[in-house]
Parts: sequence; C-alpha cells; structure tokens
Amino acid sequence: MQKNVDMNEEQAAGTVRTGGSVNWFFSQSLPLMWVAVQTEPVAGSSYVAAVYEHKVILNPHPDVPLSRAAALRHMRENLDVYEEQAARAAQQGAQILVFPEDGLQGFNFSRSSLSGYLETIPDPQEESWNPCMEPSKYNNTEVLQRLSCMARRHNLYLVANMPDLQPCPLKTDPSSSCPSDGRWQFNTNVVFRSDGLLVARYHKHNLYFENAFDTPPQPEIITFDTPFAGRFGLITCFDILFHKPTITLVEKGMRQLIFPTAWMNQLPLLDTIQFQQAFSLGSNVTVLAANIRNDGLIMTGSGIYTPFSATYHHAKKGDPEEGRLVVARMPVLDPLWVGQRVATEKGVVEGESTSSTATGSGYCDRESCSSSPEIGSSFPPSSATFISSMMYDPFTFVFLNETDGEVKVCNGTFCCYLQYRRSPQGSSRELYALGAFSGTHTVNGRYALQVCALVRCAGLDAASCGQEVGEAESKMDFLLEGKFGTRYVYPSVLTSKLVLEQPEHLEKAADGRVTMKHSNMTGGLVTACLYGRMYHMDNE
Repeated sequence: MQKNVDMNEEQAAGTVRTGGSVNWFFSQSLPLMWVAVQTEPVAGSSYVAAVYEHKVILNPHPDVPLSRAAALRHMRENLDVYEEQAARAAQQGAQILVFPEDGLQGFNFSRSSLSGYLETIPDPQEESWNPCMEPSKYNNTEVLQRLSCMARRHNLYLVANMPDLQPCPLKTDPSSSCPSDGRWQFNTNVVFRSDGLLVARYHKHNLYFENAFDTPPQPEIITFDTPFAGRFGLITCFDILFHKPTITLVEKGMRQLIFPTAWMNQLPLLDTIQFQQAFSLGSNVTVLAANIRNDGLIMTGSGIYTPFSATYHHAKKGDPEEGRLVVARMPVLDPLWVGQRVATEKGVVEGESTSSTATGSGYCDRESCSSSPEIGSSFPPSSATFISSMMYDPFTFVFLNETDGEVKVCNGTFCCYLQYRRSPQGSSRELYALGAFSGTHTVNGRYALQVCALVRCAGLDAASCGQEVGEAESKMDFLLEGKFGTRYVYPSVLTSKLVLEQPEHLEKAADGRVTMKHSNMTGGLVTACLYGRMYHMDNE
C-alpha cells in the first residue's frame, strides 16, 4: 500500500493569507499606493474543504484492453486509497472532498483499451439515484456504488473523476457527432451528496491529447448545491484555460469552482499552483484543485484557493512520491447563499449582495480606479530588446541591468512596464528580464494571449530567458503594469522552490490597465506574471 500523508491548513506546505477579498482602487492622495475595499464574508459563513493529490496506481499496459473484472481489480486499488483519504478528511471535519482527474484508471488509453473501465452514468438532472442504496438499479456500476457509499459512510460531499459511456444514435448524416462505434466516451466528474445521492455529472469539454475520450456535442454548464456553502461549478483540467465552460460559469455568478486535474507543470508561466491561484485572484473565485502526483510526468500541485488565501501542496525535487491530503476552512463566496444567510440571521445587512450576478469579478468599478494615471504611458520602450521563446511563444524581452530602475517592452502594440528595486542575495549572479507577448499560442493547444512576465533567466545569456527555472535568490520590490485588450487577466507571484506569494496590491481599471505591486518578498523571485486570456480571439 502506498504511503499517504494528510495535511491540515496549519501543516500545509504552502499557506498564503491576506486580510480579505479585495477590489483595489487608486488613491490620488497616495501616489503609487492602493487602498483596499474588503468584502469579507459574514461571520460564521464558512465550511471545511479537502482536496487529495493522488499518486495514481497505473495500469502498466494501458494500450491493451482488459476485461471488466480485470479493470475493476485495478480501479479498486485506487478506490482503496480514496477510502482511506475520505476517512482522514472526515476526521478533520471536511464537508466536501475532491479527487483528481484520471485518479481511478490513469492515462494513455486508446478508445478500445478503455472499454473495461467504462460505466454508464445516469444524468442526475433527469433522474434521482443513490447507487449505494439502490445498487441493483443499473448493471456495471460498481465504481459509482463504491464512491456513493464512500460519501455516505463519511458523511461528506465527494467529487471524483471517471470514464463514462453514453450510447448515441448512429446516423448516416456525415455531420453527426456520434462516433462510428455508436457510443460516446466522456472524461467525467461525478458528485455525490453526503447521503450518497448522485447530484451532478459533468463531461469535460476541452480535451488535452485524450484519444480515448470524445468531446461532448455541446459544452455543459454544470453546478450543484450544498447545504453548507451554496453552489459550486464543475470544470476539469484544460477547461480552466478556455471560455466554455469556465468563464461561462463565472459570468453566470459562480464564485466557487471544483477543479479535478491531471496537470503537467509548465514553468515559468503555468505551474499548477501558480495558475490555480492566479485564476482564483483574477476571477475572484474559490478554486478547489486536486491534481495527480506523478514525478515522471511532472504532475504535482493541489490546493484550496480564495482571492485572499491559498492553502496548497507542491512537491519538491527529491520529495517522496506519495499522496497528500490538503484540508482548509473556507469562507462561503456564493452570493446567493451568503445573502440568504444574512437575511435569515441578521435581517438585511447593508453591503451584502443577494444577487447571483458576478458583481465581484475582481475588477474595479469605481471612478477613482479609471482616473488613476497610467504609470508607464509616457516612459519610452527600451531599444535594447531581444526575442526569446517562452512556453513556445516568441516573447520580446528587455534585461533588468540595474539594481533598480524602470523598463518598458512592447510586442507589437502591446506594452509592459516595470518599476523595480532588486536585492541580490548571496554571491550568485542572476539575470532577470521583462517579457511581453501578444498573439495566439499554437503548441499543445490553441488560445490567444497577452502576457507581461518578469522572469529569472536560466543562465546569463538572452537565449536562457524564458526557460524553466524553479529557484532564485534575488528578491525584488516591483510594480508591473500592462494595458490589456481583455478583462480576463490572471496575476501571480512565484518564488524560489515553487512557493506562492499573494500580490500586495492589484488594480484592474476599466480601460484595460492592470497593475500589480509587490514588496518584502520572503523568497527569491522566479516569476511575476500578468497572464491575459483573449478568449474572443481564439477562433481568429
């Protein structure tokens, strides 16, 4: 049996907290300073969440079809681990537990070799079914029954990911989305209520080299309600980078997202915990993220994030390859649930929203925000720029050659501006550069970006800027700003040995300007990034 470690919020490998959920706006009386309007949830509106980073027990020959009995024997090994972790989560008071994508069967299956692992999952929107209490209602649903009984036994909401088989009508019409074998195979999240009732089923829409699975005919917008925190929305892994379903959920007012993933870390911009926190900050939402642990595939990084806190685990080089349970008490962010609770307990409280509209989008809506000066607008771009590849995209860079100063770099008409003061640590020589990119990323996925990134270069030459770096000694106080053609910008500060820091100040103005300010770093700077997603340009 593999060794597993559980971790509460006091023991977490990484815990970052600030005072409250914030919308930042500029104060004209305090140049280069920001004032926070804090929208802390009402007292008592909290719950305990858990995510489990799972060292999946793999099928050594995923390309070879297994019988149903053999596939079940394999999945039971992983289900036994889930059972242990559900018990540990329940002991720590968890009310909801999230397991990762592909955690029951693993990966690299073909369409045919996955067949023994498939179960047909009924749609909870069309029928009510408790697999634990009604095991004979459907054949070949042993995994659903085990997960349902797990939720019921430990009295918690349980989210897991598994493969789903749905029959579809074969048609002679060439435009039909039904595969030639007459069935859809979906990468699927399932949610069980604390009594074992199946309450949600979500089919992943944005697949990442998953030949065994089909893309659903239409994107699914799936949510479920809980008695302790209101409503949650479901997404899976690669979904987080795309408008549908993720931004659709956010724009519908969803403030709490469940995120099973099997994410391969991609420094310097898309490390797991880096983007999990960045999305939480940029979208002003809670993210419950559970990842796979697999050193060979560079998979690690799970956490529980709000716009003002992060409790997470990220394995370091040389750490034992083992599972990790992360547990944290969370504030409720669902505006309807909080509003109803306030109305019930205290009557109408001024300032508490009872609307499901996404008013807390993380963007300023105050006149003082849009009236703040554009700090880098009059500063000329550097002439000493160079092109280097970062994440397979041609960024335009400029070096930071001084101990302190300001630089500006443009990629086409998109410009990034930086004020900085550097505090070198130790005797090591470290090179930093500011990079800008505006365009369509086309490797391992197609999506439009505008990115400002301050990075530590891997070496002391231009070609090393943009390469993967995980450690640094130089700390930096900085102000990073860009004027984006999108309001979807995700900020992050990643420090040495993959430790997150919460940006001190963020401003997102109505004219597209985004400013991030940070100082008093606890570790050397690896990356400070404003990652803009131009969803409206994805198909151009």
